[in-house]
Amino acid sequence: MSLYTPVLALMILAAGFAIFSVAVSSLTGPKRYNRAKLDSYECGIDPTPQPVGGGRFPVRYYITAMMFIIFDIEIVFLYPIAVAFDQMALFGLIEMVLFIIPVFVAYTYVWKRGGLEWD
Repeated sequence: MSLYTPVLALMILAAGFAIFSVAVSSLTGPKRYNRAKLDSYECGIDPTPQPVGGGRFPVRYYITAMMFIIFDIEIVFLYPIAVAFDQMALFGLIEMVLFIIPVFVAYTYVWKRGGLEWD
C-alpha cells in the first residue's frame, strides 16, 4: 500500500484542484448572459437551426475525431517502446515500424479520398 500512497495523494490533489477551479470560476466569473453565449458553436460554422432533440452533424466531424483518437492512441502505445528502445535494439525498431505502417496506410487512404479537405 505504501507504493500507492504518492499516486493516491496526487489523485486527491488533482481532484481538489479541479473542484477548487470550478468553484472559484463560478463565484468570481462574470454573470452576463446573452443569446450569443447560449447559442451552439459548430467549429467556426454559423449554427444552423436544429430540430427539437438535436440534429445531424456532418460526417467530417466524426472522421476528424476518429483520426485524432487513432493518432492519440498510437502515440500512447509508442511511449513504452521509446522508453525501452535501448534494451530492445533492432527488435524494437522493427516492432515500431510494423506498428506505424498500418496507421500511415489508413492516413494516406483518407488523404487520397479527400477526407482531409475542408471545402
